[in-house]
Amino acid sequence: MSPRRRFLVMAVGVLVAAVLIFVGVRLVIARGGSGERPEQGALGTVILVPGYGGSQVSLSRLARVLTAAGRTATVLTLPDGGTGDLLAQADTLDTAVHAALDAGAPSVDVIGYSAGGVVTRLWVDRHDGATVARRIVTLGSPLHGANLAGAGAALAPGACPAACRQLAPGSDVLSGIDDEDLPAGLPWLSIWTSDDETVQPPDSAVLDGAVNLRIQSICPAARVSHGALPTDPAVTKIVLTALGTAPLAAPTTCPA
Repeated sequence: MSPRRRFLVMAVGVLVAAVLIFVGVRLVIARGGSGERPEQGALGTVILVPGYGGSQVSLSRLARVLTAAGRTATVLTLPDGGTGDLLAQADTLDTAVHAALDAGAPSVDVIGYSAGGVVTRLWVDRHDGATVARRIVTLGSPLHGANLAGAGAALAPGACPAACRQLAPGSDVLSGIDDEDLPAGLPWLSIWTSDDETVQPPDSAVLDGAVNLRIQSICPAARVSHGALPTDPAVTKIVLTALGTAPLAAPTTCPA
């Protein structure tokens, strides 16, 4: 190859590389991967992540309330009926988040109910979710495991699917995120109830670095079961406020 032709090939290669780098940087920025936190005043799509079993019914009412309040809200459809690998569920959440951003949403908020909160925590850890999530709310989430899942994994492993085993206290999946700090500056509200009959102990929902709220701490007379968390009127009002633009903080009084 002549020196002139070699120079031309090298020049074209450098130009192509520069274009690819530019496009890559634009994509990273567009997908919220610039390392900057999303603008708190830019209200965008709310993605609701169901719990174990993937039922969308429990979150449909909350999604409708959010829609009536002017938000775009969608309930995630989980793979494998919501009982498969939680890491695969986190991948599905990541796909939905970036689909919303690519469609023009200025930001994304995530609500994780029950095991959906664990999926959300895995998404933040595995997919750098803190760079694209404006705010996160979890409801009755066994972030440190649930004794019921532990018993199922130990006593009836054949009847305890992947997600069930991963929700056992001390599982490899949970141990991996227990050792990880919540990214600084990520507004996260974890709401839980003393009456939780499914997530035992109920304070498995407490997350270091988050705003943690036991509903009975402000509503002493409240009787809220695990299944009632997404539809309880007081909890719903707290969620709506938490996903607003005011600084995220635990309420001090029970919503009227």
